[in-house]
Amino acid sequence: MSRRTTASVVGFVLLVGCLLAAAVVPLPYTIYSPGPTVNLLGKSDKREIIAVSGAKTYRDGGDLRLLTVVPTGPDDTVSLLGALSAWVRPDQAVYRKSDIYATDQTSDSVEEQGQVDMVDSQDSAVAAALTQLGYTFTTSVQVLGIQRGGPGDGALEVHDQLVSVNGTAVSDIAGAVKDIQAVKPGSRVRLVVRRSGKTQTLRVRTVASQADKTKSALEVTIGVGYDFPIDVDVRVGDNIGGPSAGMMIAMTVYDTLTPGSLTKGADVAGTGTIDAKGQVGGIGGIQQKLVAAQRAGARLFLAPADNCDEVRGGPYDSERMRVVKVSTLKGAIADVKAWTSDHDAKLPAC
Repeated sequence: MSRRTTASVVGFVLLVGCLLAAAVVPLPYTIYSPGPTVNLLGKSDKREIIAVSGAKTYRDGGDLRLLTVVPTGPDDTVSLLGALSAWVRPDQAVYRKSDIYATDQTSDSVEEQGQVDMVDSQDSAVAAALTQLGYTFTTSVQVLGIQRGGPGDGALEVHDQLVSVNGTAVSDIAGAVKDIQAVKPGSRVRLVVRRSGKTQTLRVRTVASQADKTKSALEVTIGVGYDFPIDVDVRVGDNIGGPSAGMMIAMTVYDTLTPGSLTKGADVAGTGTIDAKGQVGGIGGIQQKLVAAQRAGARLFLAPADNCDEVRGGPYDSERMRVVKVSTLKGAIADVKAWTSDHDAKLPAC
């Protein structure tokens, strides 16, 4: 074999090796892609996605579209080829994995936290919608999430209201956490909870807190819960988590409880967190959600004011879909009403 032939063979082998490495060697990156959308005014398996009971409702047509992003998880691998492909695609984004996930996060823990955030978001959304409509309701300290396999799993349930901890009445979140942490790790804590209108006494064995081994934990998430005068059941599927659907859930509850059609049959999409007072907050993946909304046929997109820098010059056709800047539920409702009456109405833009 000549030197030239040998060099060619070696070069070919090295090239193949480099290509294989590019295809399989994992890189510390996360890719965001447009995810599925859900019309919250619609049905799934012949059941309303957002069902309201305990008050007169007004079902109508049109779309109030929830938007999602599909990210690669902390346990997923991203190759060089995959990262390069995402970098050049306008509908995808590449981030350092460390900017998105904590070092100790797993795909399972991210999913669990996403479900906790979704439950919290739904409650805040209902609170915001009912406040906008003039309803009154009370709040309490409740269980919002339970870590699978943790000491609270099997004993506590999501939406359990904490009445007392070891005989001390629960008045706020900080007090409940402090009273649980005060017992010796490994010992039992006596909890009085209200579940489905009935009071129960539970004795749950604690574990040492991961943050401070001298303190106890139940490995549950507690937060503000609401006692609403109506029932709202949100069925968006377990594969959708996080807080970013809050504003659109609030819009749907508002529309369902008011006569007429908020959208007047049009396709409206949007995203944004929401608090109980109706303040809209920013979210991640706004550019991927713009793409998802336009692909689904949305004509109006409600974008949080906090995300306006990312919206400007984003990957969407402004001739096909108008983007409106929102900062409150009240403002978002007013903007949709104005747009449905006149698509050329002057509205706040990014």
